[in-house]
Amino acid sequence: MDREAVPTFVTRLVAASVQTGTRVATIRSSPSPLRMHSMPPLFWLKYSVKLLVLPPLAPLLLALVGLGIAGRHPRAGRRIALAGVVALWVLATPAVADFLVRLLDRSPPLHIASATANAQAIVILGGGTRFYAPEYGGATVNPITLERVRYGAYLARLTRLPVLVSGGPTQGAPPEAILMRNVLVHEFGVPVRWMETHARNTHENAVDSAKMLAAAGVHRIVLVGNSFDFPRSRKEFQAQGIDVMPAPIAAPPPVPTRVTDFLPTASGLQQSYYAIYEMLANALFDITPHAAQNPSSSS
Repeated sequence: MDREAVPTFVTRLVAASVQTGTRVATIRSSPSPLRMHSMPPLFWLKYSVKLLVLPPLAPLLLALVGLGIAGRHPRAGRRIALAGVVALWVLATPAVADFLVRLLDRSPPLHIASATANAQAIVILGGGTRFYAPEYGGATVNPITLERVRYGAYLARLTRLPVLVSGGPTQGAPPEAILMRNVLVHEFGVPVRWMETHARNTHENAVDSAKMLAAAGVHRIVLVGNSFDFPRSRKEFQAQGIDVMPAPIAAPPPVPTRVTDFLPTASGLQQSYYAIYEMLANALFDITPHAAQNPSSSS
């Protein structure tokens, strides 16, 4: 998932514990004043649009508008308010959320033998940071990123392919790539060959990672991300001249299997948010020119 929805803050990494032997330095964040960098108007436009069109705010605003006009137009106001409440209920049901994700992508699980024979590297995309994690002494990966890292470690052990992690800093925390590297090395025992530490969104993940990969002669990768990330993340890397073997995680079941799938839940609403966001981002990608290029030839 993109980190565009959160304003980007950059701070220095000020603590590094260097271990002996083959252990890799574990980098943690320490409290320091946050300094907001000026963001381009387009960033704030996108941020505002997302707030207004994505759940839960969009259906809540619709309900509030209905209540606001109910005094002068009782019938229309009640209908609009009811539409907002119903939309929020529907989008919060796992059955609807899973349906929206299936509309985005139906990629099958990665075929391990094919990846071992054809891919040259594994790329794991960051999915967010848990900024307040005192039990770890600082920021750490959030549940989405942890799930991607776990699957990436699983694939790395099976395929013996080198690993690249991609993700930049947000809200004063260390870059996601560093946090991901720490988890892979210290908790899963999987080495990381490349770290891309500047990207703030999927497009920058692809552009910056592709430059590293091309410099190492890598042109075909296994791309690890959530099911709702595809096909956009795949298109972004392909636009940079990288062939992609999708390795989606958390794909929804083909059909609802439980009665509770039709009851609203917080996780269902969150899944619908991701799915609708990616639908809008895919539509924007499709109408924006993206000329394929070889990153090694770019300045």
